[in-house]
Amino acid sequence: MNNDGNMTVRTVSEADFSSWDILCRSSNQGTFLHTRKFLSYHGNRFVDCSLLIEEDGHIVGLFPAAFHPQKGGVVVSHPGLTYGGIVHAGDLIGKKMITAMLLIMEHYAQMGYEQLVYKAVPTFYHKRPSQDDLYALHRLGSVRTRCDISSTIDLKNSYQVSSRRQRSLKKAKKAGVSIAIDNGLLPSLWEVLCENLDKKHGVSPVHTVDEMRLLMEKFPEEIQCVCGTMNDRVIAGVVLFSTTHVDHAQYIASNHEGYEVSALDVIFEHCIKNSKMNGKNWFDFGICTEAEGTILNQGLYQFKTEFGGGGFVHEFYEINLK
Repeated sequence: MNNDGNMTVRTVSEADFSSWDILCRSSNQGTFLHTRKFLSYHGNRFVDCSLLIEEDGHIVGLFPAAFHPQKGGVVVSHPGLTYGGIVHAGDLIGKKMITAMLLIMEHYAQMGYEQLVYKAVPTFYHKRPSQDDLYALHRLGSVRTRCDISSTIDLKNSYQVSSRRQRSLKKAKKAGVSIAIDNGLLPSLWEVLCENLDKKHGVSPVHTVDEMRLLMEKFPEEIQCVCGTMNDRVIAGVVLFSTTHVDHAQYIASNHEGYEVSALDVIFEHCIKNSKMNGKNWFDFGICTEAEGTILNQGLYQFKTEFGGGGFVHEFYEINLK
């Protein structure tokens, strides 16, 4: 156990999982992805090394992390998540955040690790401004090594859908594309997704269909399958991850027929309107970059922003622990 004054960090145990998830729910920036309930679905894919941050014996912060699956000597927060970072409910601000970050660094350094990769939570997920972690990273000599850009709609302010998207929406409705909200359609959507990713990029989805089905069973209120159908067949769709203030399109897919009739336009019109009606602040389309942020898929970014979105960054930092 490390300590600095009355603040300490320690490795999380299974006995802490309930307390972890309780703090995650009340935190400034935590989402269901940070919960032990979500992290547990990874099984043995990663070697977990998450930490609890305590002050005077009370849990004040969470640090989801695991050892890098390919690179020895590297800890990542978190390799199985889009974002990780320090999660807290307002206790770790200013100097306390610097202390917490320093204790985390010392903890892993004492274990013999050489580098920490920190994946910051994008600000649109924050329930209140909480970028003290980025300031602490700066103070402690970290280097930003990656930056992705996401297209995100501010649902609380006016946003303009482009004329091209409006024309495509009319085309899709005229073609008779219907909306089906049904997690039972996941296998059909996955066929479209796998075909799409293999044809365009020669890759498979990060999640298998069984893994996504498991996640949907664990989080029936947070994960939803929204499909566009014609003649009772899925031709396009999206998997939505819903957090307190954000609906995020985790997977977007369309087959050739879906592209021909602009099926995604009907799907996103439904999803964006539904998010706004449900009181969400943001609708996020996800990142539009490749090769660790060094390549921008301009066509994809243009498509997403034409629904009224703007750019938000996902930042990655590296800290030398030597």
